[in-house]
Amino acid sequence: MTIRHVVSWKLTATDADTNREHRETITAALESLPALIPEIRSFTIGSNVVESDAAYDLVLIADYDDEAALDAYIVHPEHERVRGIIGPLVAARSVVDFVV
Repeated sequence: MTIRHVVSWKLTATDADTNREHRETITAALESLPALIPEIRSFTIGSNVVESDAAYDLVLIADYDDEAALDAYIVHPEHERVRGIIGPLVAARSVVDFVV
């Protein structure tokens, strides 16, 4: 069984330059995690390219062997560190975890 973890963020910054800067900050922080957290099997970060009122700014799609591996990722100190970077920049967040 593989658990796919999908997280989307809508950022607080509405002006284009600040929003781009915050996307880059979040992306760099997230990109550090696969080398530090062995439970991560795959990890993709995407930035929205088609603007609409319903669109979120960033998405993370990650795979884990099972729910225990996802749980280990969630409480990992490096994940907690990155959450501290992301949290203040986010207006809304959505999460879906499903079996692939």
